[in-house]
Amino acid sequence: MNKGFNKAGQAGFTLIELIVVIVILGILAATALPKFTGLSGDARKASLQAARGALSASSAMLHGRALVAPNEAAFLVDGNVSVAMSNGYPSATPAFANAAGLEDDYTASVNSAGALRIEPKNIPKSMTNCFITYTPAATAGALPVLSTMQGVNCD
Repeated sequence: MNKGFNKAGQAGFTLIELIVVIVILGILAATALPKFTGLSGDARKASLQAARGALSASSAMLHGRALVAPNEAAFLVDGNVSVAMSNGYPSATPAFANAAGLEDDYTASVNSAGALRIEPKNIPKSMTNCFITYTPAATAGALPVLSTMQGVNCD
């Protein structure tokens, strides 16, 4: 009457068990996939926020140097990048973007209004509103303007 467990009879999973696991994985994938598809746009927008912070910090640093040496027309950053100054703040030039450390991942250009336009490199052509702008100080005593992130669409 010694009935033991037969190990030879249990060699693997049944077909029903495998189908149930595949169905559960399919349901999980179908619910998780939409969440991860929109992450590239969020990443580009977060990257632009970081670039905005880099421009702001570099502008403040160069403004501090201009307060110490107000007669300087340009300052050398990292020993090889000359940043032109106007009204105590950096001018809107691609050299200012390079001084902020944005030359590798962003394209810097000056638009028709005289503002520095920063946009991520290698973005689709359809993304016409995925950029930030830096407008230099218009007069002595005025502050430069960094565009807000509202309205930026990188999706």
